[in-house]
Amino acid sequence: MLIIPKRTFKMPPRQTNEIHDFIVSSIEEHPSNITILTAEKFSISRQAVLRHINKLIKDGFLTVEGNTRDRKYSLKPVVDLSFQLSINGLEEDIVWREKILPLLHEVPTNINKICYYGFTEMLNNVIDHSNGQKVIINIERTLREIQIWISDDGVGIFNKIQKELGLDDALHAIFELSKGKLTTDPKRHTGEGIFFSSRIFDKFSITSGKLYFAHFSKTNSIEGSDWLLEDKSDTVNGTVINMKIKLDATRTTKEVFDYYSGNDDFGFTKTHIPVFLAQHGEENLISRSQAKRLLTRFDRFKEIVLDFQDVESIGQAFADEIFRVFHNEHPNINLYPINTNEQVLNMIKRAQNAM
Repeated sequence: MLIIPKRTFKMPPRQTNEIHDFIVSSIEEHPSNITILTAEKFSISRQAVLRHINKLIKDGFLTVEGNTRDRKYSLKPVVDLSFQLSINGLEEDIVWREKILPLLHEVPTNINKICYYGFTEMLNNVIDHSNGQKVIINIERTLREIQIWISDDGVGIFNKIQKELGLDDALHAIFELSKGKLTTDPKRHTGEGIFFSSRIFDKFSITSGKLYFAHFSKTNSIEGSDWLLEDKSDTVNGTVINMKIKLDATRTTKEVFDYYSGNDDFGFTKTHIPVFLAQHGEENLISRSQAKRLLTRFDRFKEIVLDFQDVESIGQAFADEIFRVFHNEHPNINLYPINTNEQVLNMIKRAQNAM
């Protein structure tokens, strides 16, 4: 159901609404103490802050829950659209043009392009790969950000990748997916859509089966990022994609594409891999077999950033297989380890010094 206020959507004048801007940008992290925080920030009384908050509530930009002492504020969607479509015969560009684009008026050009790329790539994946019958699309827009959900009733992305590529399990499928250039239909797809969509949005997540996998980009940064992998208690049939972008993000699709092209003019030659995904449960990364699993499809890239965030230790054989054996066999592929603690860095140096 489409919910759009009858009034014309218009951002408050920036010069006279510096306080409003602060409230809007801070309210997600401080839903219950935004009044105190704003009063301290601008050296004004709480009563003055409440007048600003009440104005935002009256204008339909904020919502409030609870009584006077336990009030919690949140951003109210100025656009909230949800609809279901049959996947058979669906065309992603038509859905974008007719259903989504009209909701993005006054959105900065870079944000529009980010939403266009992510939406059309993910909906195309549903059409070509899900084996489902229907797709549910949600888009929500507040003063602060845009969120898009795409949910299908298909076989599930992790399950399909695992089975069609003969991988060990769904976790292995997620790991390979994070590297990029992974597709179950190489004749029609390059395997770049999910990789780039996850890097251009502030948050990108996939939920399927009992697994939730998310990538978070640091504010206006291409290199800085975090990953999250969780087991869910409930089973999600099919696949749910969530994409979120703040309206003041300065990131552009071109910047992200150029970054992962490295210094090459021929496209996607650089990748950024979260090494912790090579771990299963509480196991440590110690064996050559684990290293070889990590190294799968590395030969498709020229530059590989190995992100050791959340990896406490690695073994000598694991490091040797990657930083000596693989390096000697592929001297034209550059490996860049980052976010290494002292133990991990020492193992890497030991392997490199043995060359």
